[in-house]
Amino acid sequence: MLTTELRDPRALLAETFGTGGPCGEAALVSAPGRVNLIGEHIDYHGLPVLPIAIRRSVRVAFRARADGRIRAVSAGYGVRDFEWTPALAPVAGGDWENYLRAAARAVGRKWGIGRGVDAAIVSDLAPAAGLSSSSALLVAFTLSLLRANDAAPTFEELMEVLPEGEQFVGTRGGGMDHAASLASQAGCATLIEFDPLAVRHVPIPPDWAFLVAHSLTIAEKSGAVRERYNACRAAGTTALARLGFASYRQAIAGRTLPQLEELAARQLSAADEHAGFMHVVSEAWRVRAAVSAMETHDAAAFGSLLVTSHASLRDQMQVSSAALDRLVEAAMESGALGARLTGAGFGGCAVIFCRRPDLTGVRQRLIQRYYAGLPKFDERIHLMDAEPGPGALNSTGT
Repeated sequence: MLTTELRDPRALLAETFGTGGPCGEAALVSAPGRVNLIGEHIDYHGLPVLPIAIRRSVRVAFRARADGRIRAVSAGYGVRDFEWTPALAPVAGGDWENYLRAAARAVGRKWGIGRGVDAAIVSDLAPAAGLSSSSALLVAFTLSLLRANDAAPTFEELMEVLPEGEQFVGTRGGGMDHAASLASQAGCATLIEFDPLAVRHVPIPPDWAFLVAHSLTIAEKSGAVRERYNACRAAGTTALARLGFASYRQAIAGRTLPQLEELAARQLSAADEHAGFMHVVSEAWRVRAAVSAMETHDAAAFGSLLVTSHASLRDQMQVSSAALDRLVEAAMESGALGARLTGAGFGGCAVIFCRRPDLTGVRQRLIQRYYAGLPKFDERIHLMDAEPGPGALNSTGT
């Protein structure tokens, strides 16, 4: 979808669409990707998650137009050009234009059709890696359209439309990625609650450090992978209905994990529904335990929760892959305190946790154990320090 080449989007805008224009000089918007520390495949069931925004982003340079046309360029992926109308429909599956259309449709439905834009998009987020590059694009382009039309929406207003915008593309996810990209705070993990929407910033102990390691396999949410992703959500929803609960919050309230396991064993005969239900309720418990471990600086407990989360995603949700399993195993052998896949799974990245003094050693040993002999490996792109950064609404720069 996007290139990992980092360049000034204003230069790309000028190269493609010229300089100046009827509505003034170019403006900039930046929306970061995110790493979900823990809480996978549960946000779309309305349960809390614990991501951080990372210091890599999708950047958009844009100029408002006098008409309703939207033109955008992404280096290496060409130009997309369409009229902003109330009846926008998706184009071919997998085309990055769908994210531009999703943003335009979301803005149009809540704030009305406005002036279009000429825009240039660059990114240093690896695509299809589980770092939410697609949601960062949706956030950045939505903000660009709104600012081109002098709108200043609140976080809550944006969260009313962005998850629906992602579903326009065909992925029935939740709101975690958009909330993290918008509202994260530097130096903190973000506990995101749904129903009702709330954000709490949890300071990360200064001697804790995170790596994001790419498995060198992609996690493109299209075709069969998209079907499997959506099936995970469907199984969890069906299980909830069979048990007679209106929500997972209701199911969890006042019950222990053993009690929920006993309930599922009695009433859920379909293996995928039982597994999906148990992953969701146990992962929700792990998120709460992880926040407590972070607040008490209990690194051993936090690392153990990451490992257990990966095992659940691998064995119950079946969204891991051979490459991700090897990567997590190599990270633990390299001295990490915890590691797990991050994002939807099926490829992409793992998040690796260690103490800051051990970071260099863990990185070097991981290169030897996992990446040695893999010609596609580029350390600048595929193995990065995940320093928690600000979201688009909290950033002071572009």
